[in-house]
Amino acid sequence: MDFPPFPGAVVEAAREAAKAHLRIAGASEDGLIETLAGTALALAERFTGTALIARDFSETVESKGRWTALTVAPVTAIDAGLDVVIDIDTQGLGWVRASGRATVSYSAGAAVGWSDLPPPIATGVVLLVAHLFDQRESGAAPPAAVSALWRPWRRVRLAA
Repeated sequence: MDFPPFPGAVVEAAREAAKAHLRIAGASEDGLIETLAGTALALAERFTGTALIARDFSETVESKGRWTALTVAPVTAIDAGLDVVIDIDTQGLGWVRASGRATVSYSAGAAVGWSDLPPPIATGVVLLVAHLFDQRESGAAPPAAVSALWRPWRRVRLAA
């Protein structure tokens, strides 16, 4: 499943936080740093298994009468057809039950904007942007601190 893009204001805020960390005052590197900020946010979501920034998702599920979990969490709202039963559990997982194939639209995300992210998540994003910026020629591995900051928020799903 492809995740929808981050809101522009979130990427811009991440860019500005990274520029402050890197002590870059001008706008000459804004395009590159903004691209790196979007990449770092996407990597944070993939690492944690969590939609960090709230946005709308859509996916097609084929549940055949069984409860099927939606791919992205934490789910805040689900919009499905009349023939689809929906539920959101206490862990923020969205569940769907339909007799066959159904397209489900839903909202998911832990934070509304950049300033609402838990500080360790935001710090990890900034450190990763700074690393990607500084090491863009060398390809060095990211600092271990990034994964250490994100690990407490990691959701792991076991496949059946």
